[in-house]
Amino acid sequence: MTRHLYLHLPFCAHRCGYCDFVTVVGRSGQHAAYVDALLTELSLERKLLAPQLETVFLGGGTPTFTEPRALERLLSTLPGADEVTVEANPETVTRELACTLRRLGVNRVSLGVQSFRPYLLEVLERVAQPGTVRRAYYHLRDAGFDNISFDLIYGIPGQSPADLAADLGDALELAPEHLSCYELEAKPGTRFTHAHGPELARQAEAMESYFELVVEALTGNGYRWYETANFCREGDRDLRSRHNLAYWLGRDYLGLGIGAVSTIEGNRWRNTPRLPAYIAELAAGRRPARELEPLPVDVQKREQVMLGLRLDEPLHVEGLGEVLDASALERLDRLGLVDRKGRTLTLTPRGRMLGGGVTADLLA
Repeated sequence: MTRHLYLHLPFCAHRCGYCDFVTVVGRSGQHAAYVDALLTELSLERKLLAPQLETVFLGGGTPTFTEPRALERLLSTLPGADEVTVEANPETVTRELACTLRRLGVNRVSLGVQSFRPYLLEVLERVAQPGTVRRAYYHLRDAGFDNISFDLIYGIPGQSPADLAADLGDALELAPEHLSCYELEAKPGTRFTHAHGPELARQAEAMESYFELVVEALTGNGYRWYETANFCREGDRDLRSRHNLAYWLGRDYLGLGIGAVSTIEGNRWRNTPRLPAYIAELAAGRRPARELEPLPVDVQKREQVMLGLRLDEPLHVEGLGEVLDASALERLDRLGLVDRKGRTLTLTPRGRMLGGGVTADLLA
């Protein structure tokens, strides 16, 4: 039985130009009906879940933009879990919201900071300003949160290495327990790529140097580089994202809500991304329309390699030989990009910098 649950709350105040997640702008009149649908879907699928969960993750969208009474009802109805994470945009975090989240069992918050530079936030079409981020952070601390994560983006049009260094410095000054640092990915054909195409091309050439700057700054300040884009403070507690670790380690997980993905017992399915259809089907007591994708064993093994090598822990390769290219493995070992020890495999620090390219080379 799966021990990891994801719930998608798609509502946002507005849609940022670079975003390609399943989101819905506004629709405050439908928030309660959507939570009704989520809870109905949870009831229909409850038998897939263990009695006690390891993780629950509310992602979006902007979960904390959801109408407060609907959000409270959802949180108060969810099964218990060791780690309960809610994503939040800083401008939505009030003192009252922070206290409500804590009271209802949330013990980890992921703040969508993206940058502390006002002109870069404007490029990203973000509402929050640096002062907004700091207020949200202190509201969460005052409410008793001791596990806060920041999302940062690099490769933003107009960003310089000095801008990125300043963003990292501002984040380190606040000392969150966790940082996720992502390169900007703007999908072709979006209004963002039309507006910033040439600058995005220039930034793409600088991504490796930006990545090196991120790793150097964070590991040099006591953060563990435990996954390609993720860092946690080192110390007595394990502050890695347990929910995301479940994905990277190939654990089964159940996803609820529009566009949500589930992977359970060799099958993957994705819910319809259409809000009206989702609400209507569940209001009638039926599961929403889904795209089903059976996962052959070789696909599961390839995913195990691709995701497992993102981590700083050794990947056990027993049983994975058929999807690994033996000659590529020997070559990459000689080049100092992979480290083989017995039946385990890890990427070296330099191999991790090259990341996906090394992993793609390894796969037969």
